[in-house]
Amino acid sequence: MGSQPPASRVALEPLATVDPAALAGLPVSSPLTVRSAALSGHLLYLGTGGGKLLLFSLQDPSTPEFLRLLPIGATLPVSAIVPLPSVVRILVLADGLLLLADPLLSRPVRRLGSMRSVAAVAAHGVDPANPSSCSVAISVGKKLLRVDLTLHDADELDVQTREIASVEGVKALAWVDDSVFVATATGYSLYSSTTGQGVDIFSLPESSGHPRVKPLSGGDEVMLLVDNVGVVVDRFGQPVGSSLVFSTTPDCIAEVFPYVIVAGDSKVDVYRRRNAVHLQTIPVARTGQGILIVASDDDGIGTELVVIATTYKVFCYRKVSAVEQIKASLRRKNYKEAISLLEEFESDGEISKDMISFVHAQLGFLLFFDLRFEDAVNHFLLSETMQPSEVFPFIMREPNRWSDLVPRKQYWGLHPPPKPLEEVIDDGLVAVQQALFLKKAGVDTVVDEGFLSNPPSRADLLELAIRNIIRYLCASRMKNLSSPEMEGVDTLLMYLYRALHLVDDMEKLASSQNSCIVDELESLLDDSGHLRTLAFLYGSKGMCSKALSIWRLLARNYSTGLWKDLSENGFCGTLVGKRSGEEIAAIEAAKILKELSNEDLVLEHLGWVADIDQDLAIAVLTSETRENQLSPEKVVAAVDAEKVVIHQRYLQWLIEDQGCDDPHYHTSYALSLAKSAIEAIDMESKYRGKDNSEIDSHAQFIYLLRESLQLFLQASDLYDPEDVLDVIVESELWLEKAILYRKMGQENIVLQILALKLEDSEAAEQYCAEIGRDDAYIQLLGLYLDPQNGKEPMFTAAVRLLHNHGESLDPIQVLERLSPDMPLQLASDTILRMLRARVHHHCQGQIVHNLSRATNLDVRLTRLEERSRHVQLTDESICDSCRARLGTKLFAMYPDDSVVCYRCYRSQQGDSSSGRGRSLRKDVIFKQSWLVSR
Repeated sequence: MGSQPPASRVALEPLATVDPAALAGLPVSSPLTVRSAALSGHLLYLGTGGGKLLLFSLQDPSTPEFLRLLPIGATLPVSAIVPLPSVVRILVLADGLLLLADPLLSRPVRRLGSMRSVAAVAAHGVDPANPSSCSVAISVGKKLLRVDLTLHDADELDVQTREIASVEGVKALAWVDDSVFVATATGYSLYSSTTGQGVDIFSLPESSGHPRVKPLSGGDEVMLLVDNVGVVVDRFGQPVGSSLVFSTTPDCIAEVFPYVIVAGDSKVDVYRRRNAVHLQTIPVARTGQGILIVASDDDGIGTELVVIATTYKVFCYRKVSAVEQIKASLRRKNYKEAISLLEEFESDGEISKDMISFVHAQLGFLLFFDLRFEDAVNHFLLSETMQPSEVFPFIMREPNRWSDLVPRKQYWGLHPPPKPLEEVIDDGLVAVQQALFLKKAGVDTVVDEGFLSNPPSRADLLELAIRNIIRYLCASRMKNLSSPEMEGVDTLLMYLYRALHLVDDMEKLASSQNSCIVDELESLLDDSGHLRTLAFLYGSKGMCSKALSIWRLLARNYSTGLWKDLSENGFCGTLVGKRSGEEIAAIEAAKILKELSNEDLVLEHLGWVADIDQDLAIAVLTSETRENQLSPEKVVAAVDAEKVVIHQRYLQWLIEDQGCDDPHYHTSYALSLAKSAIEAIDMESKYRGKDNSEIDSHAQFIYLLRESLQLFLQASDLYDPEDVLDVIVESELWLEKAILYRKMGQENIVLQILALKLEDSEAAEQYCAEIGRDDAYIQLLGLYLDPQNGKEPMFTAAVRLLHNHGESLDPIQVLERLSPDMPLQLASDTILRMLRARVHHHCQGQIVHNLSRATNLDVRLTRLEERSRHVQLTDESICDSCRARLGTKLFAMYPDDSVVCYRCYRSQQGDSSSGRGRSLRKDVIFKQSWLVSR
């Protein structure tokens, strides 16, 4: 065997070289010429031109062992060997004869039938339904025969032969499923092994080489050779996939999935079956005449061994595993080839999912130490078995809190152990410098050309490494990690954010749900001045007291350097330009306070939040998200008396939303609103002379404030009206006074305020209607006609009152109230209408009275007539209730003419149903004779 030139890929590796004659112990004077070879499991069969069969064991492929030599006839050169494991036989084609031998060649061969001049033979795959039988297609002369072999007890073999079709000039056969593929000098065709029907696939040109057919693993495809092109067809003869173009016309074809191996022209070529890519060439030095033979187990799947045979030598090869091929590429740092191999083997199913993840992790580490951090992390993310703790040593020097979490995985030893990023980068830059030196000396290196042409700086590499590790840790947070691993991921992620001064990311992580270890980050963030991040971290961990202390510190010192210019840090986007640092601190503190149920802590920090934004303080006090609400007594006592708005809004929420019914808080709320209204009215005079916009704004404020006060005074019955009245008694809040006097039952004062102070006639009349007494209208009329205090009589209001309600008033009382000074023309029409209405009401009453008397008389007469009705009974008359004959019994009759016996009448007393079950209360009866007609 010649030396193998270097190749970019090794699919088959040599194991052993065998001299069959020497291993069999034959003298040099009797050389063996190998004409055929076959593999079955770990057994290797060789057929010679001198009519001998040799058996070798490849249990250990590196040291083949000779087992047996079986002569079959000196004049019978062996041209084909077909193992038939299902019937425990070996089928041998020798000089046109078919011979059967046992697998261990322990017994002499015997002929299979009387067939001569056999041109080709092909075995059918094992039938799972009948594992102790097999079928063979044989070409004899012009006939295509099917031979069924069945193994019985005592190693007896039953042979059944039948003809499939007539075919002449057969060169090769292959049997797949029900189709027997036939190769002749003129072309390829297939025949059904059951019906014998045939169909041509395609013809061959006259100049075409020797036709060959090769069943491929999987049992559904066949390769048909046309010169140096292998056309792959399915069991129906239809082309599938891509054809394989060989460098030479093959003498022999074998398959070891996923490779197709062809021999010819003193070399063996290996091709990938899926995409027909040439992978490897194995040159073979031949001695003597004869073709180059390559053989593998016909199953093809799971086979690892390949045998290459020349006339006098046999070479054993083994398929290199997917893992070994990838490992070899990684050793050469040919990462592109390794990735390509990984994708190929993954598509072929030759590598497990765990191994795929393992390879991605191994690739990632190699790329990481080669300073290709982005590619490295991309492979880390593709690995499903890699643990985030494996990158911890790159971030924090060991030993540390998480040293025990780092798995001690046994990778392939292609990279050094993980170490801090700075050391990785320093070592990588040294390697780049060495590669530059070697390149100048004309020595090729495996260092990336990009690094050599444009060496990056250490700072750039460090930033790139940190950003990519951040990307990996962020993706790892989405995984289902253990609690210690999650703590390490989040804490180290905060370290990396701080290293790059990524303030936004630090604050986002700290303010969200996280597993950061506060002890590890507390001093680090404090020393570096990242107090906002520390406050967010305290808050997320429930350390509210510390978080609030930091926010208070930031709010009080926002202009002294603890706050940097937020616009420079890019914080909060457009919010930065609208809110100062102290406002933001107050907002963040308020978020924490809204959730707290600790009264002392809330009230401790409420003051400084209120100093910045009273609305935030109100939101804190009225928050309903906390588990236990704050004590109203403590809140009211803690709120600064000068912060009236907070006090009022809290009491309003307490009363309206929480349904508080404590009179003390109702009174306090009313008093606070009243005092605010008085102060606002007093301030109104200060706005005189100002521009219209200020006046309108203040007027709107007073209106809203008084509206709130009036609504509350009307709605609540729990405050003390006298206390509130004491506050506003000297003010101009007349409507509020009217509401309070009304609560106290002072009707006269209320009417005086409404009629005389407010001059609201409609409200005064409405109040009289609510009182519901006619004397209230008379009292109001008196106020209109005699307002006193030097005020002119309100004749128009008085006339309006009489016009609206005069008909219901006593005319005598009205006339008594009329003033002598009242113009007659104003009152005459109203008084006249009152008198006419009075007469009309009197007449109407008399009519109604007389009609009622007539109706009553008519009803009494009708009742008398009903009671004096005569009823005639016969012997057939029965009770409408119990259905018994009445005979001479006492009976009763209802208005619906139903008749019942006296016993049923007594039992139904108190019930409003008649004897027929009719409800006399719901289903009222009317008779024409009952209508009033007299």
